[in-house]
Amino acid sequence: LHEPYRRQRQMCIRDSNRMEKMAEIEKVIFMNMCMVYDHAGRVLALDKVGKSYSGTTFPGGHVEPGETFTESVIREIYEETGLTISNPKLTGIYHWMTGAVRNVGFLYKTDEYQGKLISSEEGKVYWISGEEFLLKPLAPGMKQVWQMMHDDSASECLQTLTENGIVSKIQ
Repeated sequence: LHEPYRRQRQMCIRDSNRMEKMAEIEKVIFMNMCMVYDHAGRVLALDKVGKSYSGTTFPGGHVEPGETFTESVIREIYEETGLTISNPKLTGIYHWMTGAVRNVGFLYKTDEYQGKLISSEEGKVYWISGEEFLLKPLAPGMKQVWQMMHDDSASECLQTLTENGIVSKIQ
């Protein structure tokens, strides 16, 4: 081959390899959730109402562009509960696939809060004992989230949909 054609062919091969690598990059949505608790053994519950996610859960939501993960959880808790939390501690990561998108939820907990509890359009919020919380109709994945909030050795949960149902891998 003549030199100009050889160079053009090599560029096409490099561009093809780069396009294959780009196709391997996952799209990701970042979210958060926070277990707000008091020293009487109660947790702040949210009876979430929605088409795609409903049941009893902890408050939380999506990370907005330009926010840190901590800023987003503080904002989300305020929007959904009326409470301003302080010093949320990262306790784990919960993630799952929806089609070709990886959903990554950062799990926090805190016992530092102030303000007046107010429900939002997300659902009713209220204080409940941990034992009663676990008896509620929990939102999908909340049993695993509860485990990660209470087990210092469990810091990550990956949920995968298989032909036999949802499989949770907690590490």
